[in-house]
Amino acid sequence: MEAAANCSLRPQRLLLDPKFEGYKLSLEPLPCYQLRLDAAVAEVKLRDDQYTLDHMRAFGMYNYLHLDSWYQDNIYYVDQLGRVMNLSVTLDTTLQKPRELFRLPTDLTAYDNRLCASIHFSSSTWAALSDGTGRLYLIKTGKRGDSASEKWEIMFNEELGCPFIIVHSVSFVKNDVHSVDVLLLRVEKDELDTEGSGFHVSLEWVTVTEKNKVGDQRYEAFKCRVLQGKSVPHYAAIEPDGDGLMIVSYKPFKFLQDEESQPEENEDGKIGDKKKDPLYYWQQTEGDLTVTVQLPEDITKDDVTVQFSPVHISIVLKSQQLPLLEGMLHSSIDHESCTWIIRENKSLEISLNKKEEGPMWPELIVGDSRGEFITDSSQCSAVAERLMHLTSEEMNPNPDKENPPCNAQELEECDIFLEDSTSLCRFDGNTLKVSHVINLGSNQYLFSAVVDPKEMPCFCLRHDVDALLWQPHSDRPDNMWEHIATFNALGYVQASKQDKKFMACAPNYSYAALCECLRRVFIYRQPTPLSTVLYNRKEGRQVGQVAKQLVATLEATDPILGFQATNERLFVLTTKTLFLIKVNTEN
Repeated sequence: MEAAANCSLRPQRLLLDPKFEGYKLSLEPLPCYQLRLDAAVAEVKLRDDQYTLDHMRAFGMYNYLHLDSWYQDNIYYVDQLGRVMNLSVTLDTTLQKPRELFRLPTDLTAYDNRLCASIHFSSSTWAALSDGTGRLYLIKTGKRGDSASEKWEIMFNEELGCPFIIVHSVSFVKNDVHSVDVLLLRVEKDELDTEGSGFHVSLEWVTVTEKNKVGDQRYEAFKCRVLQGKSVPHYAAIEPDGDGLMIVSYKPFKFLQDEESQPEENEDGKIGDKKKDPLYYWQQTEGDLTVTVQLPEDITKDDVTVQFSPVHISIVLKSQQLPLLEGMLHSSIDHESCTWIIRENKSLEISLNKKEEGPMWPELIVGDSRGEFITDSSQCSAVAERLMHLTSEEMNPNPDKENPPCNAQELEECDIFLEDSTSLCRFDGNTLKVSHVINLGSNQYLFSAVVDPKEMPCFCLRHDVDALLWQPHSDRPDNMWEHIATFNALGYVQASKQDKKFMACAPNYSYAALCECLRRVFIYRQPTPLSTVLYNRKEGRQVGQVAKQLVATLEATDPILGFQATNERLFVLTTKTLFLIKVNTEN
């Protein structure tokens, strides 16, 4: 299967409600229960040298409350004593104190340079655990939720360098061998970055595999791959079978290749003070592209191999083992009509015909920064002429004409989204290259949620005023992202909450919720049928269903550290208290 380089998200029309009238504020009381913790949560404050926005996003806004998606209403946190504490709820009126399931072997108070402890449940019987000091534990938990069979046992315990947090993990079996893949996040000092923040973000993809020995069951780190980028990813998850990785981020990530096997790519990828000559130059019109690559003097036509496919290009020189230029094109081309020729000045000139005329490409090859785009002066004049109607000395001189000017006064503050170049990329685990990419543009990332623990986590994006929930399917290469639910007007509503800290939704999509840094929790229920007759006064028609907004105010002065949602309950964690809000009553 030849993967498409440039894809798009396709919303389901049946899941959209263009006639949604808004949320009605409901004053119905929500049952709220609270448990006082025996020991405070192991919160880690940012140090003076952790001053960037990436540090705040990765560690300062960390969710200290962990939901076990394999068992409903089962939550975990780590306290200051290094204990992994669990609360399993069956009946709200008979809540038990959180119980200790595991104690970290390390003394957390002895480490000054550490991050928050993190947990992720890889399967119904496996968990990945980090103490925040740079040590990774893989734990065989037994069947969680069953006290008779639940016993946490360390199966892998290794120091993996600088401190990290666990982003995601999966457990799978291939060829009768059990493996656990874990994704680790770090924000590290970048000595080569002289103009930016001085830090880079790394994602370490570690594969730990079972090594069967006589009378012993051991696990060892089998493979380690590292990606680097310049922004903390909004979303990062490993596919259930460990064959790929999906990332939503503002700035792109790239795999660091082995220096021996990829010397040229590594050298070009480094950010240094010395500016290198571009590997190629390219131009474009609305219908075609021209690429010029400088060749060595002794190269002839027989020494060059150029291959085209609808979304891929490859240039190979006979004298070199690695391709001179190779990658996924930004969009599709008519590969059968593409041509190439070697000019007298020993340059390779390639002509590509766009499959779809009109749209201008922002880049030639996805993620490749070794080329330089040359702008045609006549093209710039044509673009400026087409955009002339958008500029005027007056604010709105003639709003009724065919192409009215853009009026910035019509935009609201909550409509401004700075990260409009955010992209969704799928990396192939074998080739370590991007196989699918989507430019999300103004589709702002909101939050992620686990609907089915056997699948990848869903991610929620803003589409106009709504919030759409997308479920990745790694086994459907032609339709890899499915629109499964819509939270009407939530995209607009959440933008107005300046103090919001966490967002979540129920796995059955019955409601979405967000919490502020202190005390307040907002709940937005999906439209439900009314038991009484209600009329719209303006239109004089009967209203069949209503969406409700509910507000819960917690009796706490400590900041909110954790927030999780299940079908029935919301769990809110502060430094010393755990709150349970009963949102739905199970039918």
